[in-house]
Amino acid sequence: MICMKNLVILISGGGSNMAAILKAAQTQRWVDTLGAQVAAVISNRPDAKGLELAKAQGVATAVVNHLSYPSRDAFDQALMDSIDTHNPVLVVLAGFMRILTPGFVSHYDGRLVNIHPSLLPAFTGLHTHQRALDAACKFAGATVHRVTAELDHGPILEQAVVPVLPDDDADDLAARVLTQEHLIYPRAIAKLLRGAV
Repeated sequence: MICMKNLVILISGGGSNMAAILKAAQTQRWVDTLGAQVAAVISNRPDAKGLELAKAQGVATAVVNHLSYPSRDAFDQALMDSIDTHNPVLVVLAGFMRILTPGFVSHYDGRLVNIHPSLLPAFTGLHTHQRALDAACKFAGATVHRVTAELDHGPILEQAVVPVLPDDDADDLAARVLTQEHLIYPRAIAKLLRGAV
């Protein structure tokens, strides 16, 4: 029997990057070509719109509501328990808006990836597009990286660059960057699954 490589995707909202990954998995036939599948999508928010999208694609979903736990450590432990039922080779953060504890990051060492809407190491944290505009950057972009205990650090796996146009506001720039996120995140994941990184 072939052992399938399972991915678990974590989301907090609409899940557009999750949707791009699911589409790539389907159109590129990851089950056949990489022996891999998205086994589950888990959210910390019960109202995350991406959960319905995942269900419609036939992917198992779960909610681990961070508001139900007395501490960050307790939430992270419950989240790990939910993730580990799927025995994932990769845990993919796709708009998962929680800062994870060092214990969580350590538990998935080498298996945890994230996408960030800037050209790391520039503009870690929030409000990246406005900060790029305020700094008069000529270019912005997105970065796929391995997750370490330090926020928005870790080895870079893939980047995409977009121009900053003269009349851009933060929303314009965010939309342009997002189109590239949807391209590079599935590509980086496929490379990891092939062992090419």
